[in-house]
Amino acid sequence: MTFEIIFVLLALAGMVAALVFDLMRPGMILFTVVVIFMCAGILSPKEMLEGFSNKGMITVAMLFLVSEGIRQSGALGQLIKKLLPQGKTTVRKAQVRMLPSIAFVSAFLNNTPVVVIFAPIIKRWAQSVDLPYTKFLIPLSFVTILGGICTLIGTSTNLVVHGMILDAGYRGLTMFELGKVGIFIALAGMVYLFFFSNRLLPDVRTSRGEEEEEAEEESTPQLHRVETILGSRFPGINKTLGAFNFKRHYGAEVKEIKRKGKIFTEDLNKITLHEGDTLVLMADDTFIPTWGESSVFVVLANGTEEEKSKMGAHKRWFALVLMVIMIIGATIGELPFMQKLVPGIKLDMFFFVSITTVIMAWTKIFPPRKYTKYISWDILIIIACAFAISKAMVNSGFADYIAAEIITMSDRYGPHVLLAIIFIITNVFTEIITNNAAAALAFPLSLSIAQQLGVDPMPFFVTVCIAASSSFSTPIGYQTNLIVQGFGNYKFTDFVKIGLSLNILAFLISIFLIPLIWPFN
Repeated sequence: MTFEIIFVLLALAGMVAALVFDLMRPGMILFTVVVIFMCAGILSPKEMLEGFSNKGMITVAMLFLVSEGIRQSGALGQLIKKLLPQGKTTVRKAQVRMLPSIAFVSAFLNNTPVVVIFAPIIKRWAQSVDLPYTKFLIPLSFVTILGGICTLIGTSTNLVVHGMILDAGYRGLTMFELGKVGIFIALAGMVYLFFFSNRLLPDVRTSRGEEEEEAEEESTPQLHRVETILGSRFPGINKTLGAFNFKRHYGAEVKEIKRKGKIFTEDLNKITLHEGDTLVLMADDTFIPTWGESSVFVVLANGTEEEKSKMGAHKRWFALVLMVIMIIGATIGELPFMQKLVPGIKLDMFFFVSITTVIMAWTKIFPPRKYTKYISWDILIIIACAFAISKAMVNSGFADYIAAEIITMSDRYGPHVLLAIIFIITNVFTEIITNNAAAALAFPLSLSIAQQLGVDPMPFFVTVCIAASSSFSTPIGYQTNLIVQGFGNYKFTDFVKIGLSLNILAFLISIFLIPLIWPFN
């Protein structure tokens, strides 16, 4: 083992520890590691910066804007209202009606706005029909993940791996290629949720603070309950609630703080605020208009009927038509007959999402003057650094060394066992750190294993995509899980109880189907 391999190993171990203990925002942690690699000579400045100009990373940025345009059009809100059954129903019947459609939508849109829009509507609906909303919110998050693994644009991780595949000199993924295995995982996952979520998920946990808020809301009708998540730009991060004086800044009173399954209702002024905390507020009617579009909050529910879309029906339909054209164009654009028809232009997802973004901006489907606030810059930095970290693992010989050790351990069992090992490694990492960071660590190992075995690396690449997105066992592995955890008062163990079986289901289907669809030879 050379000094460079040891250095990279220690740096990556430090990165994982920093991500697990949430010492900084993930993007800055990965960027720090990349800078360390550059200072050590493992990466050149050019290699360090290549990820920031990668087509996949820019595609993710523009997909954020397309998703925001669809969100602001009000189309998603109208969809979920039509899916929710009115009158008396059961948990299973309601899930069968809405979960497949949500999975379909999330295959083409960023998962976070889908959950942010659907969660409060579903929660209010469940309360109105006297069903426990806790039976729906974790399934909501899970089906957005299941839908996302079915297409190239369903999750940023798929685009990241696609970009790495192209950089390695191989044919990339087509729009629906992952759906060959993803759709079977999605269908099996939804059937599992239909039959077991009602039994495994808890009933509504009403805290004493929530009962007090309901009484306060009845006594002061001008106030209502607002649930919001603290964003990265919230100015009170790492300050105590008392020192920050939330009420003076935002004119609302904090009644509860929810964090990782814990609910704080007493001595709130002594609690230090962190990004991702869910705050339960008592606020007046000015709070949502003032702060609803602010990047310091992700407003989930305002306690009243959701705000109507400011767009007319014609713009809503125009936004949907643009998205459909983008998807169809990217699907058929890379077919051989289209490449012959337009030989000078690469009609891929980047091409069509660029056009869609510009049209949405000029037709004001999303506010063009505020376009930067709708992009998750931390995710983009993670993606750009992921390319550099992957390159450092190759340059140092770390990827080849670890791959050789894994092959030696499983020499007698062949590539199928190695495929299973890659899935487990990637999946464990994605449950404890970010999915894109997990893909960055797993991709070079997969490529090196395939090259040393002399087999086609595509089965390993697909496995990384599926494993990096199959985050069901913990709330920290995926942003939508964190959102519904606070909104539904879920404990960490609730995710383990229902999600671990889903992880195992995704593992078994992947290891069985992937080698059949993408043979090793």
